[in-house]
Amino acid sequence: MSTLSASGTRSFTVFGLLVAAVVVVLDQLTKWWILDVVMQPYPHVVEVTPFFNLVMAWNTGVSFGTFGSSHAFMPYVLSAVALAIVVAMLLWLRQAERRFVALAIGMVIGGAIGNVIDRFRFGAVADFLDFHVGGWHFWAFNVADSGISVGVALLVIDGLFAGREKS
Repeated sequence: MSTLSASGTRSFTVFGLLVAAVVVVLDQLTKWWILDVVMQPYPHVVEVTPFFNLVMAWNTGVSFGTFGSSHAFMPYVLSAVALAIVVAMLLWLRQAERRFVALAIGMVIGGAIGNVIDRFRFGAVADFLDFHVGGWHFWAFNVADSGISVGVALLVIDGLFAGREKS
């Protein structure tokens, strides 16, 4: 799933786009399942394990609820920022010469698009995964958030540990 770029180097653009598509589909399917099946007839907490619940939370902000706002324009502002990041990531993906980097970028792109879909559909992002230890609960999140977080972590790992030619 790689092609040669104009410079003759290997490009993994198609692979990264497929990863992004998989993340978007998984994200939207899990949100449908939570919203239309699990949380019906009303939102409640589903205890899955002693450390994991399914819940229903609406995030009007970005990561961990930062920049949360009830203003009607806010979903559009946050979506515009996310789409600008997607464009930048697509430009980076076009130059990806390793599958690992394309995987990471694809995960970030897919996660961002999954959450943008929510903002346009609902005005907020549907979060439902609730991990907790004792009385402390991590912020609720979703598959798109996981894609973004894992993708960014992989990019950091690549930046720190990938072998680079010395100039």
